[in-house]
Order: sequence, then C-alpha cells, then structure tokens
Amino acid sequence: MGSSSYVPSQLTVNKTSIRESIISPRWASPKFVKLPRISAKSRPLSKTFSLTAENNGFSLEKHGVSDRDGVIIVDHGSRRQESNLMLNEFVKMFRDRTGYPIVEPAHMELAEPSIKDAFNLCVQQGANRVIVSPFFLFPGRHWYQDIPSLTAEAAKEHPGISYIITAPLGLHELMVDIMNDRINHCLSHVAGNANECEACTGTGKCRIYD
Repeated sequence: MGSSSYVPSQLTVNKTSIRESIISPRWASPKFVKLPRISAKSRPLSKTFSLTAENNGFSLEKHGVSDRDGVIIVDHGSRRQESNLMLNEFVKMFRDRTGYPIVEPAHMELAEPSIKDAFNLCVQQGANRVIVSPFFLFPGRHWYQDIPSLTAEAAKEHPGISYIITAPLGLHELMVDIMNDRINHCLSHVAGNANECEACTGTGKCRIYD
C-alpha cells in the first residue's frame, strides 16, 4: 500500500458521523443582540480604557485627561464680543461637566485670549501636556494648517511640554440631537412658546421671513 493511501488507526474517522454532521450540524450561527444605547449622561467623559497584552494576559490601560493635562478649547474668534463670550460660557460648562482642572478658552484670531495665551496659562497651572481641542465642526484649513502652526509657535516657549491637537467635532451622532433640539427651540420661539436662545438674544434674527 502506498504511503499516500495509508491512514494510521488512531486517525481513522467514522464516515457516517461526518455525513450526519454535514447534513444536520450541531452548531448554530451566532445571533447578534442589539445592545441598549448608552446615553451621553451616563458615559464617563474622562476615562477611556483599552486592552493591552501583559504577561500572556490582558490588562486595562487607562487613557484620557489626567490632572497634569491642560485642555484648550479653541474657536475661530469673532469681532462680535457676544460670540467670543459664548466660548467662555462653553468652557465653564465643559469644566463643570468633566471635572478637568485645567481648561482654557482660546480664539484662533480676531480676539483674545490667543492660543499662545491659553498655552501659557495651562503651563502656569502645572500642565505638562496640552490638549488643543478645536471647537469646529469639520476639518478644514484652520485645523490642517492654522491651529497647528499657532500651537507649535506657542510651544516653543515651553521646552519639554508636549501637546496634541485633537480632531474637530465631526460627524458625532449626538450632533444630530443638538441640531434637532436647536430647530425645535427656534420653532417654539417664533410660535411664542419659548424665549430667544443665548445665540439670538437681542438680535431679532430668529423669526419667520415672509
């Protein structure tokens, strides 16, 4: 008998059982379960974990903002002071909501404080890393070019202080809820059922144009 046709006795299999397994398999395809959506209020904002290999096992590695990080929230900046003051209000909301100890506002241009001013303030408060978060919807020239250039210039005065520029807000699912809430509020206002929002107060802009 040739070597190609020889099968050791311990490897002999039952052909009938193979046939039955093919016709009537004992395994079942996995069923995907739709997990409940976690609301934004229940999500921990400052703690993100990832699995890392360690000693042939896995451990949780924490990522996120630490007590020695400074966060700069930077918008475009406006000649309209009311618009610039709204960034201050957002930064206060952000700080209160997250509990981050070092959070500073900055305007890319046209208004103070600048990115350089905010960077200096973060370092003065003990930050050894600065996180620059653009208060912009989508990536454009300001994100690709202007903000990185201004941040790099600010960092020159602080050797040893690292920094990162995060992505803009982008296509986050919660933006849909924000947009819908804004639309409903404006429609309620023009119907006489709600006051002007903080963006429109005193402008008379939120009205129906015939």
